[in-house]
Amino acid sequence: MKRLFAVAIAACMAMALAQPAQAEKKLRITLQLPITHHLGQNLQAFKEEVEAETKGGVVVEIYPSAQLYKDKEVPQAVSSGAVEMGVASITRFAGTIPAVDLFYVPFSFPSWDLVTKATAPGSPVRGPIDAAVLKTGARILWWQAYGGAILLSKGKPIVTPADMKDKKVRVFGKTLGEFVKSAGGAPALISGSEQFLAYQRGTVDAGMTGVTAVEKRKLYQVMDYLTVTNHADIEFVVLINEKTWQSLSADEQAIITKAARRVEKELRDKMGGLEAAAFDAIKGKIEVIKLTPAQLKDWQSSTASVIDTYIETAGPLGKQLVEAANNL
Repeated sequence: MKRLFAVAIAACMAMALAQPAQAEKKLRITLQLPITHHLGQNLQAFKEEVEAETKGGVVVEIYPSAQLYKDKEVPQAVSSGAVEMGVASITRFAGTIPAVDLFYVPFSFPSWDLVTKATAPGSPVRGPIDAAVLKTGARILWWQAYGGAILLSKGKPIVTPADMKDKKVRVFGKTLGEFVKSAGGAPALISGSEQFLAYQRGTVDAGMTGVTAVEKRKLYQVMDYLTVTNHADIEFVVLINEKTWQSLSADEQAIITKAARRVEKELRDKMGGLEAAAFDAIKGKIEVIKLTPAQLKDWQSSTASVIDTYIETAGPLGKQLVEAANNL
């Protein structure tokens, strides 16, 4: 009997030793841009810090170039838990939270200093947006600076609002569509990953994006002119499914939060240099047009009505954000 008991104990110990260590927690991040783009590199820095600080307890997998989801699909995919994390333009929440489009109201943030203040964690502009997005089931971990919006065109440059009349223009948000309409153009909502083909096939005559995308997506191969308007500040957000977030330990949440804050600030601080490098990289590949003060004023006057449309659409939260931005 004693021998049988000893054998049973030994068997139990062997089974216990054979059990794998506590399973690692996996966070998949869907990204629409190439991993070489600064948003991809920003995620890579986050991945390395989190995996190192959790000693491999949390593994971060990045799926770039819209391998999993297109940008317009990301908010729903993350909110539903179909994927743990994702990167999307903040405007992708405009369908349920119209007020998030504040950063796409033309010329609302005329300086980088104002953008930095508005996007700072807990600012009176960003704070209410983060809180509103959380109600959808997705938590914003950090904001990713993308740079100022520029215009691309083929055949003829767009220098004045009149040059946009009757042109089909690629946009990536409703308020940017209002910007196009105010100048007499017709907006077409097209995902960032589909830009190249849209320009190549002539689906649209013009488009808007950030200069870093012109370089990384090689848009200079299918467009002739780039006009530096900086009419909007393009912001992306890194999201995590709220249930996934709550499933993490307090220590894991602290590590992720710390990494998120660090890479957010790092990217924000070097955005100006990244844009300058992107302009250098496309020099000679596409004609770059810089507006004169008079031309810029013309754009500001022609598109001034967009803020009224925004306030009407965005409701009380939109009005609150406009006042907060003005107070900055």
